[in-house]
Amino acid sequence: MENLVIAFNAVLPVMLCIMLGYFLARIGMIREELRKGLNSLCFKVFLPFYLFNSVYETDVSASFNAGLMLFCCIAMIAWFGILMFLIPRLEQEDPRRGVLIQGMFRSNFALFGLPMAETLCGKANMGPTNLLIGVCVPLVNVLAVITLETFRGGKPSAKKMLLGIARNPLIIASLLGLAFNLLNIPLYADLKKTMTDLGKVATPLSMVALGASFSFASARIYRRQLLLGVGGKLVVSPLLMVTLGALLGFRAETLVPILIYFGAPTAVSSFPMAQQMDGDGELAASLVVFTSALSILTIFLWVFVLKSLALI
Repeated sequence: MENLVIAFNAVLPVMLCIMLGYFLARIGMIREELRKGLNSLCFKVFLPFYLFNSVYETDVSASFNAGLMLFCCIAMIAWFGILMFLIPRLEQEDPRRGVLIQGMFRSNFALFGLPMAETLCGKANMGPTNLLIGVCVPLVNVLAVITLETFRGGKPSAKKMLLGIARNPLIIASLLGLAFNLLNIPLYADLKKTMTDLGKVATPLSMVALGASFSFASARIYRRQLLLGVGGKLVVSPLLMVTLGALLGFRAETLVPILIYFGAPTAVSSFPMAQQMDGDGELAASLVVFTSALSILTIFLWVFVLKSLALI
């Protein structure tokens, strides 16, 4: 019961913001033009500040685990490759293909995962999980841009994809944060506070905009895609990667980040990114909403099983 309460408390703030956005859209306070403006603002301004701050503040020297970093990167790329092979054979429309793939490999690692990992591992053992942000965020964002650019329409162009990656504000912010971190470049207190405050806007505003885009009609329209996406994200992904990680000897504070990354709901930032890169925004919104809601149950079950097996 305690683990269920932990999972519920981690997901509840996300769901409340989404519900607020849905309510405001239904009563006409958030109209289509405003919703698109909010998505653009989050994607180009607030989310980059959030990612820069997250990577910049990661303690690279704390509990560095090369094996865990290498495993997560290889597992992430492998899962991405599996999805790039399978999804085009299961879905016919390009805008949906890119969104489905992104929705199944991109996790709400920082917003959902960190509170959960701290509860499971304890604050003193959070080093490996924190460090994964600095490694995962740039890699995942690169893979997400590759995915959405590939299925944007027309013939995929290596030059176009590289330009899209180079101009993506989320990737630029992540790499800048990593560079400032590794080079130990200090930020003035007032500047850092301003950047932190702007970054804090990203999560609630993204989720409110997400809720404003959601409709229950889309759940009926995308029933098959949602079954595929939610099942792949919350069941297949953690089943494959946590099992492999356990077989390779990861335990406790090194197995928890694997569970959290591959079993967490779809990242909220995947929605504005899909909107900005010509993906199916309604499907992206539905994937975030349904994986966030159902992850309360799935994370509880994963934690229960792993604790019963004395793996965490």
